[in-house]
Amino acid sequence: MAAQFRQSAQQKASSSSSEQQVSKPGEVPCDVCTGTKLKALKSCLVCLVSYCETHLEPHLTTSGLKRHQLIDPVENLEGRMCTKHDKLLELFCKTDQMCVCSLCTIFDHKTHDVVPLKEEYEGKKAELGKTEAEIQQLIQKRRLKIQEIKRSVELSKKGADREIADGVQVFTALKKSVKRSQAELIYTIKEKQRKTEKQAEDFIKELEQEIFELRKRSSEVEQLSQSEDHLHLLQSFLSVNAAPPTKDWTGVSVRPPSYEGTVRRAVNEMEETLSKQMKKVELKRVQQYAVDVTLDPDTAQPWLILSDDGKQVKHGDVKKNLPANPQRFDTCTCVLAKQSFSSGRFYFEVQVKGKTKWDLGVARESINRKGVITLRPQDGYWLILLRNENEYKAATDPAVCLSLQSQPEKVGVFVDYEEGLVSFYDVDAAALIYSFTGCSFTEKLYPFFGPSLNYGSKNSAPLIICPVNHTE
Repeated sequence: MAAQFRQSAQQKASSSSSEQQVSKPGEVPCDVCTGTKLKALKSCLVCLVSYCETHLEPHLTTSGLKRHQLIDPVENLEGRMCTKHDKLLELFCKTDQMCVCSLCTIFDHKTHDVVPLKEEYEGKKAELGKTEAEIQQLIQKRRLKIQEIKRSVELSKKGADREIADGVQVFTALKKSVKRSQAELIYTIKEKQRKTEKQAEDFIKELEQEIFELRKRSSEVEQLSQSEDHLHLLQSFLSVNAAPPTKDWTGVSVRPPSYEGTVRRAVNEMEETLSKQMKKVELKRVQQYAVDVTLDPDTAQPWLILSDDGKQVKHGDVKKNLPANPQRFDTCTCVLAKQSFSSGRFYFEVQVKGKTKWDLGVARESINRKGVITLRPQDGYWLILLRNENEYKAATDPAVCLSLQSQPEKVGVFVDYEEGLVSFYDVDAAALIYSFTGCSFTEKLYPFFGPSLNYGSKNSAPLIICPVNHTE
């Protein structure tokens, strides 16, 4: 019977080993297997042995072994024993922050705060979960930062490409201007030389003709002087001896043409072309920040008339009965836009054609909107003004008179919030009118429109918010 049992057990073990996995490098092997080591399924903290599925069976079936604590297979089970008392490390001393056995709590850790390993495990696991969440949060922040940096690089690349394109445009125009100016310079000089040569040729032809006539007369005089006929000589003498019809050449000369200033004028024209091109590039650069702006009727002074689309405003002859809300101007003939800006850059264009007086720019949110208003940066206004048809001013303190080459029909307003910059452009001339620099913005900014009074229809034209047609 013993032999049969041994044979049956060997066959069962052989059959199990064929179904179970052989231990691979890095995996915990069964400590009981002889020969080929199978992969351990569990480790016993009491026996300090790791078992494969076959050798684990007694721990699952025998009543005495069932009480043993089984865990997932681990190596170095001896490290789980107290080196001092040779007992299982099943407690944790919070005072010394170390694992201890039951005998340690009687001797070295008697008065310390000791808890079961499982309790400390749960606490530490919760802390690890919190730490893991914090780590994931840090990882997420860094991923977002990476995206932000990549976006910055993309924006930088777009900016670089845009600058290159603008630069190429400027230098292409400059090269064309140089070629054109060079061609015009060469033509001008050659034309002057051609006229000089033509004048010289005409003089030479005229002189040669006179020489021909003089030689002809010389021949006649010579023939007459050799004549023996007294009567013929005397009769012909007066006509032959008379002075021939020649020109007085004393004051006649061919002077080389003057080229003084020719090159300078050509260079000046080229510089003017480059300046115009640079102005176009600058305007094109700010136009990329164009925003859609509409007028806010809740801020409009009661005498103002706004179009239904919120794009036009002018002064009317009748005061409307409107609610006197805190946002509304009651005395100053002006209105704000619905849109506000508290960061970045923005740009909009306004048609001022046909007007004799207007105010235009931006204002901060906290401006005074009641009674008489002082339009200056200290009070929250960054504006340019038209007064007396052709008197342009920047609303500084004191006001700065602006000398413009032409009256703008369309004005562009550009704001760089972080840079503290407010610039005004003559759109058609692509020329900078004026810039407020070094401004300190801490509030929302609103586009500001002041069509001024009607003045008996002299200033009846509206201020019109225009769509931006990007400069080529």
